[in-house]
Amino acid sequence: MVPVLAFDIETIPDVAGLRLLRGADAALSDADVYAAEIADRAARNKSDFMPLHLQRVLVISCVYRGSRGLQVRSFVDLERDGRSEEAGVIQSFFDRVNDHRPQLVSWNGGGFDLPVLQQRGLRHGVVAGRYWEMGDDDREHRYNNYISRYHLRHIDLMDLLAMYQSRANAPLDAMAKLCGFPGKLGMDGSQVYGAYLDGRRDEIRRYCETDAMNTYLLWCRFEKMRGHLDQAGYRREIGIARDAVAAIGEPHWAEYLAAWPAEDAGGDEGARPADAAASALQEPPAALEAAPVAIVETTTETKTTETTIYIDSSSIRA
Repeated sequence: MVPVLAFDIETIPDVAGLRLLRGADAALSDADVYAAEIADRAARNKSDFMPLHLQRVLVISCVYRGSRGLQVRSFVDLERDGRSEEAGVIQSFFDRVNDHRPQLVSWNGGGFDLPVLQQRGLRHGVVAGRYWEMGDDDREHRYNNYISRYHLRHIDLMDLLAMYQSRANAPLDAMAKLCGFPGKLGMDGSQVYGAYLDGRRDEIRRYCETDAMNTYLLWCRFEKMRGHLDQAGYRREIGIARDAVAAIGEPHWAEYLAAWPAEDAGGDEGARPADAAASALQEPPAALEAAPVAIVETTTETKTTETTIYIDSSSIRA
């Protein structure tokens, strides 16, 4: 099977980049530099949302569905010794793309996540050869690569479902809930920087992971919609995802399951006649080839450390 990697990122303002680009006085605190930028943007009738090249990547969360089952994996910048490890976080993500060549799935990934990862990766000297392959060395990528908007090796579900018209874009939270999935829990993107300043890095990571899971579940539903999964296959994949979440055991996943009624099975009632739906429900779920786990990866530019998390994740708390 072609592995699937659904992903989401969380970012914070790149204050160090602001210092460099604005020629800020070294005596100013980070808070002062940021406040001055926000005031300047307000004076020019601009929002306080930083341009993409000034979005520093703090967390990348992935839901990876391969032949051995389903895993939740996060790459987290811990800023050990007071230094950002953003370069290692981004490199770890692109290493997975290079190693597994997955189907990438995102919600607004074409408009935000991937441009941020590309621009920040360029800044840090990240290597992402397979990701950038467009047919020069591998002809398979000439007409289906990660970069071209209308190719499907990366599918931005939000963009595709809106027929590439921004006025038709739908929020991830709304679409997830409408399809019977939990949607966003705990916070939203506007609260991430405040949580970071308060030292709640683990809470940000957990929020990012649930967004990646919402994206993956919508991907499964999309696969059913376009005929790549029949009813039984769809229910089997949703069951695998549910079992994987239950096996991780972290508090945010317990909350996620509580907001995800089992009887809804993703809200697909009425998709088939009653007898066919009953038959699909009787099909036993496929067994995972490996126990589902959540993995938090903390990175540096020269070393990657993997920590498998089953109950708690105190090892990554700020």
